[in-house]
Amino acid sequence: MNIAIILAGGSGTRLGGDIPKQFYKIAGKMVIEHTLDVFQNHNDIHEIVVVSNPDFIHEVENISVKNQYTKLKKILNGGVERYHSSLAAIASYDNDNINLLFHDAVRPLVNERIISDVIAALNNYNAVDVAIKTTDTIIQTSNNKFIAGIPERERLRSGQTPQGFKLGTIKRAYEIALKDPLFKTTDDCGVVYKYLPNEQIFVVNGEIFNVKLTYKEDIFLIDKLFQLKSIVIQQDNLLSEENHIKTTISKKVIVVFGGSYGIGAEIVRLSKDYGAHVYSFSRSSTLTDVSQVETVKKALAKVHSIEGRIDCVVNSAGVLHKEPLYHMKYEEIVDGINVNYLGAIIVAKESFDYLKESKGNLLLFTSSSYTKGRAMYSLYSSSKAAIVNLTQALSEEWFNFGIKINCINPERTATPMRIRNFGIEPADSLLSSHEVALASLYVLTTTLTGDVLDVKIRG
Repeated sequence: MNIAIILAGGSGTRLGGDIPKQFYKIAGKMVIEHTLDVFQNHNDIHEIVVVSNPDFIHEVENISVKNQYTKLKKILNGGVERYHSSLAAIASYDNDNINLLFHDAVRPLVNERIISDVIAALNNYNAVDVAIKTTDTIIQTSNNKFIAGIPERERLRSGQTPQGFKLGTIKRAYEIALKDPLFKTTDDCGVVYKYLPNEQIFVVNGEIFNVKLTYKEDIFLIDKLFQLKSIVIQQDNLLSEENHIKTTISKKVIVVFGGSYGIGAEIVRLSKDYGAHVYSFSRSSTLTDVSQVETVKKALAKVHSIEGRIDCVVNSAGVLHKEPLYHMKYEEIVDGINVNYLGAIIVAKESFDYLKESKGNLLLFTSSSYTKGRAMYSLYSSSKAAIVNLTQALSEEWFNFGIKINCINPERTATPMRIRNFGIEPADSLLSSHEVALASLYVLTTTLTGDVLDVKIRG
């Protein structure tokens, strides 16, 4: 059993605000909400415990109810020091064989890979830390004024969380530590290292993005990192999920705009194979133009009149005009903006009432070019960046309605649109439409919302 202990007992005095830093809002949510989302959505986390600043217990309770955190089983009072919060969590369990993962509430960018690696390491070790290589030269000082030593950088790491332990191990370490009148610590691995010297502490690779909110300057950095935040879907991992995808998608009513070719067509084909009720619309096959409100409205109304509900809406319609802006005709410019951006807005707006009724899913598509505009892609890159921001914004607006909205960011994919713009490329350098379609259907089976899902080539 893997239990996440979210340490949220801090007062946030270094930020100088009236509330603890874990309750600051960044990227539309409180910091602690972002953190809890990751552990709630992780398949191998069975329970969550929040150890809170006592003055904000009620706030955590409200957060739990609002977000429907089904795994959040305990909200405990924290203490003055960080280790008091750890001790509160340790004391609340008595099965020494369970795993406790201690994580700072103010590290909201922790990802699934880090958590999975910590859990996997606990199969072989009783204590696990997370760290990244130190890139700066570290110096020791004398009187805080003079260099007294320069440790070898190659062996230095910057510690992060979560830190994982068998309950029996961390409990024994603290039992010994509390008998030491000079006891002092900054984290739980430090307690094990000092008071259980024969216990190996395995180190899992962290991420440079897994930063901790400590100072006011960090708010700006973390906000920007959330803009670029994405979840990687590796093709190899999807193979084990295929039965789950098939079972979940079966009998769903799915509407696909842009379903006549490329990724959209493969989503249609695969959904039908899995037993879903799928309806495809496009400019070429049904004269449905996503940039025209009436045609989108008519398509959705038709499906609802037949099926009585719509569970998922997918918009894969897109165009690419690969040339410098000053070469482009205004008709091409307007077409690119209308299809790639306005179309997504219209599909989202017209789908809202149907998806609110079914508590369904909206899936959009972005491109790797969204992170930075590039020459020859000015309209395409900017419209795909807009799709990411639209997804993130609507996930907040629609959260209380139970609607989930995400966007897929596939690596280079073998589609007719790509062939028209790039010609024939080596097959092993591209994703197939099938692989992206499978990843897309997987996202429709999850509770994720507001996320960018990177679909990567195998290996």
